[in-house]
Amino acid sequence: MLLSILLQAIGGIGLTKLGAAIGAGIAVLGAGIGIGRIGGSAMDAIARQPSESNNVRMNMIIAAALIEGVALIAIVVCLLTLFL
Repeated sequence: MLLSILLQAIGGIGLTKLGAAIGAGIAVLGAGIGIGRIGGSAMDAIARQPSESNNVRMNMIIAAALIEGVALIAIVVCLLTLFL
């Protein structure tokens, strides 16, 4: 039902552009949720073991950077699909 409404609304744009837009949105949502969970888990770990806060913080930053890298690659792929 919703898909048919979306397809009628986009008219001549095509499924490629719709798929690229949805893919970019999912990539950003996934990255935001992932980084949020990492931050929350890191705060819990630091609250339990304050002496290990430097190690936890370093691991949290590395994991967040890896997630952002994957999200950026996904968005670039979606943009390439959109414009090419």
